[in-house]
Amino acid sequence: MKNVIIRKIEEIENWRRNINSEINFIPTMGNLHNGHIKLISTAKNDNSYINLVSIFINPLQFDNKSDLANYPKTIDHDIKVSFENGADAIFIPSTEDIYPPNYKNIKFLKASSELSSALCGLNRIGHFDGVCTVIYRLLNLIKPKNLYLGEKDWQQLLILKDLVSSEKLNVSIKSIPTQRDFDGIPLSSRNIHLSKNERKLIRFFSNELLEAKKIFEQEKKINLKKIIERLSEEKISIEYLEHLHPHTLQQSSAEDNISLLAGAIRCGETRLIDHVFLMKRRPIIAIDGPAGSGKSTVTKLIAKKLKLLYLDTGAMYRALSWLMIKENIDYKKEKKLQHILKDISIVFKSNTNSYQDVYVNNYCVTEEIRSQKISSIVSTISSLKEVRKFLVEEQRKIGESGGLVAEGRDIGTTVFPHAELKIFLTASIDERAKRRKSDANSKDSQEIDLNTLKELIKKRDFEDSNREISPLIKANDAIEIITDGYSINEVVDKIIDLYNDKIPKETEIK
Repeated sequence: MKNVIIRKIEEIENWRRNINSEINFIPTMGNLHNGHIKLISTAKNDNSYINLVSIFINPLQFDNKSDLANYPKTIDHDIKVSFENGADAIFIPSTEDIYPPNYKNIKFLKASSELSSALCGLNRIGHFDGVCTVIYRLLNLIKPKNLYLGEKDWQQLLILKDLVSSEKLNVSIKSIPTQRDFDGIPLSSRNIHLSKNERKLIRFFSNELLEAKKIFEQEKKINLKKIIERLSEEKISIEYLEHLHPHTLQQSSAEDNISLLAGAIRCGETRLIDHVFLMKRRPIIAIDGPAGSGKSTVTKLIAKKLKLLYLDTGAMYRALSWLMIKENIDYKKEKKLQHILKDISIVFKSNTNSYQDVYVNNYCVTEEIRSQKISSIVSTISSLKEVRKFLVEEQRKIGESGGLVAEGRDIGTTVFPHAELKIFLTASIDERAKRRKSDANSKDSQEIDLNTLKELIKKRDFEDSNREISPLIKANDAIEIITDGYSINEVVDKIIDLYNDKIPKETEIK
C-alpha cells in the first residue's frame, strides 16, 4: 500500500475502515533510534499485516514539565526512518486529538498497583497511569491485531500486558529484546542528552549489570552489595538496584530459575534505566495429558519451532515395557527389577527426518513400542515404584541444563515441578479414539473397532489417574488446553504464544 501520514482522529477511523488487513501497531514518542527500527522491522517480517507507527509525546507520562519540554522532537527524521524500515502508515496526532477539551469520552486508567509500586513507580508517581491511559486510547482508535513493544521498558511491558488482560482487549503483545548501542548501553531517546562523562557513567553501570549476568551463569548467585559499592566508587547516583521475580516484581526467591536485576541511575538531569535477566538454566516446557491427546505431535513441533530438545518420556516407559516383554522379565520381583534397571540404557538419537529414534540397550525400538500390546502394559509398568524412580532420575539428568520441552503424565507434577510453562493437554474420549483410529503409525489401533478403542482409552485413563505413584493429574499452575476442534498447528501456536509471554526474549540471546 502507499505510505500514509495520518494526523486526525477522523482520518485514522476512515483509513482503518478502508484497509483490508489486520494491523501491527508500534507506539512511539518519536526521536526514533535503532531500538524503534528493530520493532518496526520485526513487525514487518512477522506477517503480512499493515504496520502503523504512532508518534505522540504523551504529557501524562511526565511528572516534570521541563522534562516534557526538553523531550527531543525529530519528526522529519522519524517519518523517514519509519517508512524506510517497514511502516505503511504513521499516525501523528496532536495532544488535543488524543485528549480533547474537557477530556470528553476519555477513560483514565490506573496501572496495576502491584506492578507499578516497585522500581520506577516508586519515584515516578502517576507515570504508568499515563502510559496505560494513552495506550488504551490508541488501541481503541486503531484496533490492531498485534502491539509491538520493547523489553527495555520491562516494567512498562508487564503493566501493559496486565492492562490488555484486565480490559479484555483483543490484541496480542509482541516484544523484542533490549537493543544496545555499540558500547553496551541500552538504546534510549534520552541518550541524546548525555554528555561524554555521563555516557561513561551509564556505560559503567550497564557493563556492571552485564558482568553480573556472566557471573550468575557460572555461580548461580548474585552479590548486590558489591555491585552497589562499585557503582558508588564511580560516584554514580543510584535511584534503585533490585533483584526481583521477573513477572511479579516482588523480591526474588531461591526457587526462581529466571530473575530480574534492574536498576535506575541519574546522570545530570537525565534518568536512565537498565536491566538484565539472570537464568540458572534454560527454560523448560512441561506438557502432560492423557493418552491420545496429541501430546507427542504437539511437543515435537514446539521443540522444532523453538529449537528446544524434545524429551518423549512416554517413549521411555514404552521402551522399558518393550524390554520387559522381550526379555520376559518378572517385573513384580522388586529386588530383581532394581538389579536389571542398573544395566538398562535408554537414549534418543535424531534420525534423518529430524525426529528422534528410541534405543534400548543400543536396539532401535521406535516403531515397536507403539503397538497395542505395549499400550496395554505400559500403565502397569509405569506404576512400579522402582521404574518411576529410575526413569524420573534419568529424565531430570537430561533436564539439568534446561532448554527442553517434555511430554508425559507427571512432567509438571513430578519430573519438572519448576518448569516455566506447564500445559495440561486433553481432549474428549471420542476425539482421542478417532485420532488413534486414523493414526497410520498405530496399526493395532486401526484394526480395533471404535467402541472398543474408546473402552481401552477409558481404562488407560483410569489406570493412569488412579495409580499410587505419580498419578496423571493437572498441576496446580498448569494451563489446560482442550484440543477438540482445533488443528495441531493452532494448538502449537497457542502454546508458543504462552511460552513467549512467559519467557523474556532477551534470555534467548547468546
